[in-house]
Amino acid sequence: MTSDFADALTSGRALVLDGGLSNQLESAGHDLSDALWSARLLAEDPGAITEAHLAYFEAGADVAITSSYQATFEGFARRGIDRRRATELLTLSVELARDAAHRARTPRPLWVAASAGPYGAMLADGSEYRGRYGLGAGELERFHRPRLEVLAAARPDVLALETVPDTEEAAALLRAVRGLGVPAWLSYTVTGDRTRAGQPLEEAFALAADAEEVIAVGVNCCAPEDVTGAVETAARVTGKPVVAYPNSGEAWDAQARAWRGRSSFAAERVRGWRAAGARLVGGCCRVGPETITSIASGPASA
Repeated sequence: MTSDFADALTSGRALVLDGGLSNQLESAGHDLSDALWSARLLAEDPGAITEAHLAYFEAGADVAITSSYQATFEGFARRGIDRRRATELLTLSVELARDAAHRARTPRPLWVAASAGPYGAMLADGSEYRGRYGLGAGELERFHRPRLEVLAAARPDVLALETVPDTEEAAALLRAVRGLGVPAWLSYTVTGDRTRAGQPLEEAFALAADAEEVIAVGVNCCAPEDVTGAVETAARVTGKPVVAYPNSGEAWDAQARAWRGRSSFAAERVRGWRAAGARLVGGCCRVGPETITSIASGPASA
């Protein structure tokens, strides 16, 4: 599958992703302590999401990842939001990121990646860091396909199939994106050289090697220390461009709904990721605009 975004991955410099949308919203004073997380603001304060995207574009990001990670028909229904309104909110997530790109007024191309988080994100219980939900691949495909259809219809530049914890869900997502007409990246959350569910990364990345819709593979929402090896494996197994956007290095305590520990993310690490084959680089949870600026002005431009 070819697209302007896919072509951009072969340019001289790496594309810079944004950082954590949730921590940018929280730093602006928004309370995200409910099951919908940042997706709640799609209904309650969409302007805040636009401002968060804009902060990252102005920091040097080339790609904004939408606020739809935890936005699902099922999750919205639990809040009394019907399917028609949920469709509007999913579409709005792409429109807000596109609006921020227009407001950034920069000569460089800016891109929008529509986020589709794993099934566990909808559960809001930390199970996206475990996988193995007890559902079959068919059930997972039926969960993901309707949301992906809506996001694709909103015409993002790419679909971000992100924070995938195991190969069973990855296989379901790869089937779910077929025929949508929008390219996708597939990004696992990992520990060491395995998915969060314990499968070897060689096996995990191999699933996407021949998937025409998938234009990049990689990792996100993991420790910075685990990125280089994963990038090397992804590049070797698939031959595709690699995406890498880990967390700050702090650990998420799902029971307390709080981050613990210290940051180990440093912009200097990105040079190693680039050397290993990463073409899209940025940060996930707890990585803010200052770090994105450091990446954009240094390692990504090399």
